[in-house]
Amino acid sequence: MAQGSTLFMGLDVHKETIAVAYVAEEREAEVLSLGTIGTRQCDIDKVIRKLQAKGKPLHFVYEAGPCGYWLYRYLTKKNLKCWVVAPSQIPKKAGDRVKTDRRDAMQLARLLRSGDLTPIYVPVVEEEAIRDLVRSREEVLRDSKAAKVRLKAFLLRQDIRSEGRANWGPAHLRWLAKVCETKPPPCVILTGSRKQRGRSRACN
Repeated sequence: MAQGSTLFMGLDVHKETIAVAYVAEEREAEVLSLGTIGTRQCDIDKVIRKLQAKGKPLHFVYEAGPCGYWLYRYLTKKNLKCWVVAPSQIPKKAGDRVKTDRRDAMQLARLLRSGDLTPIYVPVVEEEAIRDLVRSREEVLRDSKAAKVRLKAFLLRQDIRSEGRANWGPAHLRWLAKVCETKPPPCVILTGSRKQRGRSRACN
């Protein structure tokens, strides 16, 4: 195939839809929108077949975001070239604040052709799983800390004083259980806070 025959594909990826645009490598070529497709594999395969019928290699790009890297892995598994780029690294024109899925896809295709995009590193599945585990642990510990602050404030408003050190150790938790038994009104809040704390202890 000719060196200048690549089709640069811009994808604006969302949970349920993907806006698709492409442009040929020739400088005079215009950026064309293919509209919006679904995120099912059959939807993606249909677009791939349509453009591969032109007999030109495809080069995809989309922004990193909440949808993750599944699309990158799906395309590269088919031996298709795909880049994922950081939104903060995408050049933007001053004063250009109008954003639509169609415009974003076309802009990605245009910038990919001009060489103004730099791909980010995409972790392998195992590495991403470790990242998710670490992130989840941090979130649980943060929630646990916030729950303890709320519980202390609640006990203070109820004039319930700890009999020992409020260090959330076994003795302190037994004291909280005793409070639930002897003071029925606060029991619902205390029980919920203790369950929150119990879930986070596995992460400590």
